[in-house]
Amino acid sequence: MTFATQITIFRILLIPLFIGLAVYYGQSVTAGMPNETLRLWTIGIFSLAAFSDALDGYIARNFNQASKLGAILDPLADKLMLLSAIITLSFTGWRQHFPLWFPTLVIFKDLASIGAAFLIDHLVGKCDIKAHWTGKVSTVAQFTAILWLMVDLPYLILPTVVAGAFTLISGFRNLADGVEQVKKHDAQP
Repeated sequence: MTFATQITIFRILLIPLFIGLAVYYGQSVTAGMPNETLRLWTIGIFSLAAFSDALDGYIARNFNQASKLGAILDPLADKLMLLSAIITLSFTGWRQHFPLWFPTLVIFKDLASIGAAFLIDHLVGKCDIKAHWTGKVSTVAQFTAILWLMVDLPYLILPTVVAGAFTLISGFRNLADGVEQVKKHDAQP
């Protein structure tokens, strides 16, 4: 197992810790006695996960540590961390919350992408998933919106709308790629 993949597994293991800290902080806010130490730890764990995402990608690309396992686990770790954070922060007692449409959009886009990949795999025999800049911008925008909420900056709607827009654009880009794969397969003799 490569060092880059070990970092990815470490990032996955941070998720339950993040959720626990976020929930306990939310409960402290609801009880009227916000425990700012818990909030800072939650921000720190999330920031560490974001940093480790960049680090494992850098190591995999620049030190010839790309692997099949890493190619599967890295995007999975990203999705699990982002979905966990968006859902947890939307429905716990933090001072700010994402509007309901945001977690709904992110969850629907991810489920639709997974479902479409299985459908394309069934129809075509193989689903070729390619990273696109819109997906990367969507991920960065979601990370930014989450940090914005946790740091408790004003005007949360701004990064949320940007993240939502790029989530939609990325979803439509995935759809277009999927349709193209099916068309290419159907056009083959």
